[in-house]
Amino acid sequence: MCFGVSNGAMLPVVALSARELGASVAMASLIVALIGIGSLVSNIPAAMITSRYGERRAMMGAGMLSMLALLLCIGAPNAWALAVGVFFIGMASSIFMLARQSYMIDAVPAYMRARALSTLAGTMRIGAFAGPFGGAALMHFLGLEGAYWFAMLAMGGATLIAYHAPDMAPPERQPGNPSRTKYRIIDVARAHHKVLLTLGLGILMVSAVRSSRQVVIPLWADYLGMSPSTTSIIYGLVAAIDMSVFYPAGSLMDRRGRLWVAVPSALLMGVSLIGTSLTTGLVGFVLMALLLGMGNGIGSGIVMTLGADAAPKQGRTEFLGLWRLVSDMGTSVGPVVLSAVTAAFTLTLAVATMGAFGLGAAAVFWRWLPRSNPSAQS
Repeated sequence: MCFGVSNGAMLPVVALSARELGASVAMASLIVALIGIGSLVSNIPAAMITSRYGERRAMMGAGMLSMLALLLCIGAPNAWALAVGVFFIGMASSIFMLARQSYMIDAVPAYMRARALSTLAGTMRIGAFAGPFGGAALMHFLGLEGAYWFAMLAMGGATLIAYHAPDMAPPERQPGNPSRTKYRIIDVARAHHKVLLTLGLGILMVSAVRSSRQVVIPLWADYLGMSPSTTSIIYGLVAAIDMSVFYPAGSLMDRRGRLWVAVPSALLMGVSLIGTSLTTGLVGFVLMALLLGMGNGIGSGIVMTLGADAAPKQGRTEFLGLWRLVSDMGTSVGPVVLSAVTAAFTLTLAVATMGAFGLGAAAVFWRWLPRSNPSAQS
């Protein structure tokens, strides 16, 4: 949650900081995008770092790197220095999240894995929801820098927790163990290419839908002529539903299997986006937006859970790095596809196209996810 609070406090003010430092609107948008780009290009290095130093040390290092990057953002003399700091925050996020996922696989019994990872994703969302309020409170006294200082405080809490956490890895995977086997990323990719090309495709499409939904809601509200305050209220209602259903969904995955949540989640997001493209008024749009929040909420932790289930015991960290790479590629692709289809055709077709991505993800999960419960077999 501390990690989520840190990101939530910092993200809303990055573009404003860039503008204060003289960046154009286009450059400010690029600087914001550097968080995702930094995460995307760091997934493989993150796997190598975590594999070499262990999950707990990797989380501590990522937390300290993030705090140094936040200091750079605070003292940035120009937009280019801010861009470097934001890029390093994205890198640190990639390392922290991969190490945290791998740590949880060791720390939690298999029969409650989905509940644990869904709760992990849920606490991140709660933190991201609360972060902007804490940042705003400190900005009242310190200006824009207050958000970064608040983010540093929260990240310091996350780093301190990682420092006091016990090492959960078995002896054969402990850093410094001379008998510990090292695996090359390319070898892990070759050995598990089938699952990366099948379930990985579903994860890529789900991630694309999730990232595009954050753009669709404000864009469609504007298309329908709604005021910014109305748009904010709708967005808040969607976030509230999103945060309220993560634990029941994780419990259902543990009891009945991943298929029971993965397919409905993707279907709900796909159908709601297609439905959004057909709405012409406030009531219909609100209903579709809430359905979209429900679909995303019940899928909380699904990417991490399916990755944990598919990860081999040998080369697990390397596999998770590849899994996160696929997921981050989808996150990057979603808004690009939305923008490209809107530019070439219409916003209506673009939103419907993202809905088709959701239906495609549901089809992939239906075809390749096992009907049995992985937790029961472990």
